[in-house]
Amino acid sequence: MLKDRLYYVDPYRKSFTACVIKASQDEKGQPFVVLDNTAFYPEGGGQPSDRGTLNSVPVLNVEEVDGEIRHTLAEKIDNGVQVEGAIDWQRRFNHMQQHAGQHMLTAAFVELFELPTISFHLGKELVSIDLDAEEVSPEQLEAAEQRANAIILENRPIETKWVTEDELEHYSLRKALAVTDEIRLVIIPDYDYNGCGGTHPSSTGQVNAIKILSTEKHRQKVRVHFVCGGRVLQQLHRKNDELTKVSRLLSAPEEGAGDAVEKLLATNYSLEKALAEAEERLLAFEAKELANAQQQGFVKMIFTGRTIQQLQRLAKLLVAENEQLIALLVADNEDKLQFVAARGNTVTTSMKQVSAAALPLLNGKGGGNDAFVQGGGERNISAEELLQVLETSLVGSN
Repeated sequence: MLKDRLYYVDPYRKSFTACVIKASQDEKGQPFVVLDNTAFYPEGGGQPSDRGTLNSVPVLNVEEVDGEIRHTLAEKIDNGVQVEGAIDWQRRFNHMQQHAGQHMLTAAFVELFELPTISFHLGKELVSIDLDAEEVSPEQLEAAEQRANAIILENRPIETKWVTEDELEHYSLRKALAVTDEIRLVIIPDYDYNGCGGTHPSSTGQVNAIKILSTEKHRQKVRVHFVCGGRVLQQLHRKNDELTKVSRLLSAPEEGAGDAVEKLLATNYSLEKALAEAEERLLAFEAKELANAQQQGFVKMIFTGRTIQQLQRLAKLLVAENEQLIALLVADNEDKLQFVAARGNTVTTSMKQVSAAALPLLNGKGGGNDAFVQGGGERNISAEELLQVLETSLVGSN
């Protein structure tokens, strides 16, 4: 029976003795064993499985398959062998804290705002719940967090009880149950009554603290990311280290780091704007010089270290400078070639001829219209050869 499993009988149990009643391997060829009883919690209900060892052999995963608990192992253990199991207690207790904290936070959202949790995930670093709501305000998040932490400070007992379906009417459950036999309730008296198969500490105080970190939209619901217990300190240490680093880089006190970052961003924005304006003036000057040096209605140039966006702006400036021009520009950058072709308003030749001739040679992609095209691809030919192809595709057409 479920209630006889060691991880339910005593979730604080760190070691145990058992006998291997089945030894096999999964579809990936990984060895696993089934024991006559186990203290290893199998993955389920949003909670990951335990880790540890059996006779010093690492247990890589634990899952329930067709009613049997399979312990996936790093190496084979034979059938009939008696094993000494050791639970990774730090991982187990971490999961107990997170799962109990989830119960309290979920109950707080229900109690305060009638917002039920529709899913729960216990990750390696963060825990998340999906609330059945399209929006949750910062004030609601803060209130739920405070309520859950108040329950922790009260150090209420966390009880587990096995009941029958007929006995459920005596409990005000937070949500309906999907099972009808071997029903296990996790109870925080006068606060939360919920069917659950996970492991939990014996009192709310052992969760220590709950901290909501962020929210995001997920399938039109609100996903709340949070941490409990030891993970709160881990997050605090991590964020404090980052804040210290930022403070040092800004030469500003930690309390004023936010203001210093805002000033830095404002300065950076001004510099970027000024740089863009200066670059535009330089391009305009360059376009005037190139237009004056045109030959037979063409401006043909190869550039290195120029982006396709810069070539696009230069080409537009060129044909604006001289409406009778055709601009053929090539960017020769590392492992790719790119091109831009543009015509002035008085030119009738379609620039699509350029793309049609160049793109197959480059195994490339491009787009545009009769007046302006751009594209690029692999360096299958030289930049000089590409420029020649661009010109040849238009000779006799303009």
